[in-house]
This record gives sequence, C-alpha cells and structure tokens, in this order.
Amino acid sequence: MSLKYNVGIVGLGAIGLQIAQTIDLGKLPQMRVSVVCSRDQVKAKNNLKTLKSQPSITSIENVAKQSDVIIECAPAEIFDQIAESAIEAGKIFIPASVGALLPRMHLVDRAAETGAKIIIPTGALLGLDAVRAAAEGNIESITLKTRKPPTGLAGAPHLLENNISVDNLSEAKLVFEGSARDGAIGFPANVNVAAALSLAGIGPDKTRLQIWADPSVNRNMHTIVVEADSARFTMTIENIPTIENPKTGKITALSMIATLRRLTTPLVSGT
Repeated sequence: MSLKYNVGIVGLGAIGLQIAQTIDLGKLPQMRVSVVCSRDQVKAKNNLKTLKSQPSITSIENVAKQSDVIIECAPAEIFDQIAESAIEAGKIFIPASVGALLPRMHLVDRAAETGAKIIIPTGALLGLDAVRAAAEGNIESITLKTRKPPTGLAGAPHLLENNISVDNLSEAKLVFEGSARDGAIGFPANVNVAAALSLAGIGPDKTRLQIWADPSVNRNMHTIVVEADSARFTMTIENIPTIENPKTGKITALSMIATLRRLTTPLVSGT
C-alpha cells in the first residue's frame, strides 16, 4: 500500500511516543512518522532507537514543512508556535492541547485561508458524535462533571491563584465551577475534554463545568449531561491515568491514533 501521509509529531512524551510506535508497527497503513520535535533530544533519540524506521529530530518549523499531518502533544506554552506553523503551512493539525485552542479561535479563520484543517480528537471523552448530532438541532444545556485524584490536579493555575489546596483531602472537594472557557484557562493540563466537548456542542461559554478533587477515586472520571430537543442523555467514562503523567488518561493517545486512522480507512463509523 503506497504512502499517503507523512506524519510529524511535536512532543515525545507518553502520547507522542505511543503514536510513533503504533505507526512504526504498521498499524496505520499509508502513514509514516517522518519527523519529530522534542525539547529533550537525548531522551527522544533513546526512545526512537526502538523504531524500525527512524524519523529525524528537527525544529517545530521543519516538522510543519516536512509533514502532511502534524500531531501536537507538547507543553501548552509552545502551542502557539506549533499551531501557527502547521496552519500557515496549510497542513492537517491534530492537537492534544485542545483547551489551548479556545482563546485562539482566530486560527480557525486562518486555516480557512491557508487550506489547513484542524481536527479535534475526542480524547478522554465519549459520545462527541451524539453531541455533534444534537448540535444540528437545539441543545438547551451541556454540563461536564470531572472528578480526578488530587495529585492529578495539583499545580493547576486556578488552584495556585486562589490558594486552593488539594492536599490531604478526606472527601471530595469542588475546586471549580464555571464555563468551559474559564476552566480551560484555570486547568490547562486537565480539561482538554471540556474544550473538545464545547467545540462539538454549544461553545465554551455555554458549556458548564465542575471539577472535583476526589481522594476516593484512582481514575479520571467525566460525566456529561446533555439536554436537547432531539435527545436527553448522560454519559460517564472512567479513564485510567498514564503512569508517566497522572493528568493524562491512557485513552488519550488511543483517541489520537483512532483520529489518524479515520484519515485513510475506507469505512468510517460515527458522525
């Protein structure tokens, strides 16, 4: 089967490395990881030694130039550089840091001008196909309730700015309640799910979000409640955190792999 997409990956942590390994094993036919970018090049070189086909390690700008699809799974502080490089080059851009897109919706307008395409993976959520379908009609409300182990929330800007401690909790503590937009700002490493949900439905200002630090759970739990003129539904998912980063669920990398698969498969299931 002939090559269709050169894939570039920015960030070789738990998510990026798993995507690279999956493609290298031939599980995504017609794709090849051609270039990667990582802030720790020594670690990246060691990790890439396990691959049969060795991608080159280069800059963010070169990843955008040399790839058809750019995968972003890097620290949020360099999101601008990655997104702008991919979009200016007119490429397919698949971000893991979906929350970083909310204050940068001008990038969508720019993508329309350059021919780029931004694809939001479902990530650690479920049922975005149902939300997208309901959004073709009228959605009255969407609420997302997130429960995470306290260690998975520690260090979030909202907690630091408001002097909220999640240490030594004996019961669940509500640490945030507001819009998905504000939640994405206050918890940039935690609620990409809220951003993805809001973009599929009624927007980041109308989507309501609760975040709980819960010492009784060892998984990242998300419950979506949707009220629409076409359906009323409630969905709950419990994601197992990665060992490398408790803020990220194991299913996140798998979701991005599934997103890549949809680009080439002759049969696509789901809205």
